[in-house]
Amino acid sequence: MNELKSMTLPELTESLWAMGEPAFRGKQVFTWLHKGIQSYDEMGNVPKGLREKLAEAYPLAVPKAVRKQVSRLDGTVKYLWELADGNCVESVLMRYRHGNTVCVSTQVGCRMGCAFCASTIAGKVRDLTPAEILDQVIFTQLDSGEAVSNIVLMGIGEPLDNLDAVLRFLELVNHPEGLNIGMRHISLSTCGLIPGIRRLGEAELQLTLSVSLHAPDSETRSKIMPVNRAYDVEELFDACHSYFQKTGRRISFEYAMINGVNDHDWQADLIAQKLRGMPSHVNLIPLNNVAESPLKPSKRLAAFQKRLESHGLTATVRRSLGGDIDASCGQLRRKALEEAQKGEDSQ
Repeated sequence: MNELKSMTLPELTESLWAMGEPAFRGKQVFTWLHKGIQSYDEMGNVPKGLREKLAEAYPLAVPKAVRKQVSRLDGTVKYLWELADGNCVESVLMRYRHGNTVCVSTQVGCRMGCAFCASTIAGKVRDLTPAEILDQVIFTQLDSGEAVSNIVLMGIGEPLDNLDAVLRFLELVNHPEGLNIGMRHISLSTCGLIPGIRRLGEAELQLTLSVSLHAPDSETRSKIMPVNRAYDVEELFDACHSYFQKTGRRISFEYAMINGVNDHDWQADLIAQKLRGMPSHVNLIPLNNVAESPLKPSKRLAAFQKRLESHGLTATVRRSLGGDIDASCGQLRRKALEEAQKGEDSQ
């Protein structure tokens, strides 16, 4: 692995040992990296010779905030980070009474093709490294001057489509010598990649799994979520029941309310039927308007919520944050890509 910040503490210690350094240097360097240094020269208790060796062997790359939008409505902050190769990803800082949450991306673009999502419009470019995911948390903290207590992997990309990097990120961000953010303060969202859900269940992590359901029937879900053609919603429900049995963790089901598509009473009834016997939470999401999409926000949100609750389900409406700053995932990156293309076309 040629990226020092993507290494676990034992791996980093071993790499330094191979350079002839004592084992305790591993902890020192690990801690500095997780503080968000932008140059090895900032590591005050590390010898100059080692700093120089590290700079040569492991060039330090940090993200650059090329755009930052702050909501006048609720203080939500949207970042567009430029990575070392020039690609961009987004993260969002959301302020709640219980603390600050950062929503991070796991890929540059996305290949899942969900009809209501701006992240997937240009397709997937590449996976992010563990360090690139971690840096979104670190540098959001540094830029805002505020501690982050909660993380949601719900930005650009499908986390389970980049699972190796995501699992390593989780190990890094949870480490007591790093940011030390507990697993119960982390949520991971998936559109339903069943092999990833089963693998995540085997790991028995105490994070919160959020499943982007958006329709309980195969016909509707296949129209708005192409992943359903590979992993049918019936298989998804089965995998979720297995995940709960493995981990004992309640699953959150995300449900973007789309007018005339997935907001019928019979669909609420079907959700209740499929979730029976599994502690779960249905998070109803007022649909964000995406210019390219014909799908519009539902007018039946309150009625749908009431129908779910009549079956004994816990159903809440997600608080909408950052409505004035393109806080829907992928919108800021898409605008930047469009502006770059216009600049090329005008030359």
